[in-house]
Amino acid sequence: MKTNSVHSFAAQSATSSLGSYDIARREPGPWDVEMEILYCGVCHSDLHQARNEWKNTIYPCVPGHEIVGRVTRVGAEVEKFKTGDITAVGCMVDSCGKCDNCRAGQEQYCLSFPTFTYNSEDKILGGPTFGGYSTSIVVDEAFVLRVPEGLDLAATAPLLCAGITTYSPLRHWKVGPGQKVGVVGLGGLGHMGVKFARAFGAHVVLFTTSPNKIEDGLRLGAHEVVVSKDANAMAKHTASFDFILDAVSAQHDINAYLSLLKLDGTLTLVGAPEEPLPVAAFNLLLPRRNFSGSAIGGIAETQEMLDFCAKHQIVSDIELIPMQKINEAWERLLKQDVRYRFVIDMASLKA
Repeated sequence: MKTNSVHSFAAQSATSSLGSYDIARREPGPWDVEMEILYCGVCHSDLHQARNEWKNTIYPCVPGHEIVGRVTRVGAEVEKFKTGDITAVGCMVDSCGKCDNCRAGQEQYCLSFPTFTYNSEDKILGGPTFGGYSTSIVVDEAFVLRVPEGLDLAATAPLLCAGITTYSPLRHWKVGPGQKVGVVGLGGLGHMGVKFARAFGAHVVLFTTSPNKIEDGLRLGAHEVVVSKDANAMAKHTASFDFILDAVSAQHDINAYLSLLKLDGTLTLVGAPEEPLPVAAFNLLLPRRNFSGSAIGGIAETQEMLDFCAKHQIVSDIELIPMQKINEAWERLLKQDVRYRFVIDMASLKA
């Protein structure tokens, strides 16, 4: 198969900084869309993966799964897109398409495992898939999304992971008016959870360990902000929540939040702590509470989310950086020194 050389930034090992690296992209096939990448969001998963913290990284590793771009070429059988369209790619670029979950539009739960945008097996070229820290990408049209008009393109990029990761569980558990909804943690995921829960019409309570985030939480749409280190403030909300979205990826006391759920309330974990979280059985049994998890969304739901964002003018709060500052951005990410998502201006990689 014919390929093109594309410029990217890659990690060559778990301990190396990201640096310039040329990768091969396939020539577009009949159902492929080629995109010039304009912006790529920086997800905490990028850092975990590049540093092999999940013990499955294939090197060289080109991260990036929050991609916004412009179509440069399409295959002969492509019907949904044309040259010049503004498009997006999220965490997946393929799935089996045949299992029950794929047929139900839940490709993220493909029983044969989806092909992720980076660090998966490239079933066409071989080797690993390479992500959005690059100048272009080629993806099957079934996994390409249309970016509605009117959205800030750079601030749209994080919607492809942080956005859909929080939108999907709120939709699945039917969050809406008349409900009391908690969001735990005000980071890249949490700030989107607050925006979506407010847009769905719920009464939104943000939980944070940082008093200096109270003002931001209110600005982003929370009706109340609770500093979770304040035991009295937490106790006032005991057994009162319909739904809680937990967006914290560090170790924390999950039982403190389970106790805030009312009868048949649900706490959904979207953060990914490195170590297991101990759960007290009676925190689930006596008030019949639900503890669940959720991972991104299917392609149809992700498109729905983008359209919802355009209607309600919801995007991420971002800091735009050049590609050359990615290693510095990762160090700041470790220190939680970003409000609330870095986005790479890919024009800096072409300069």
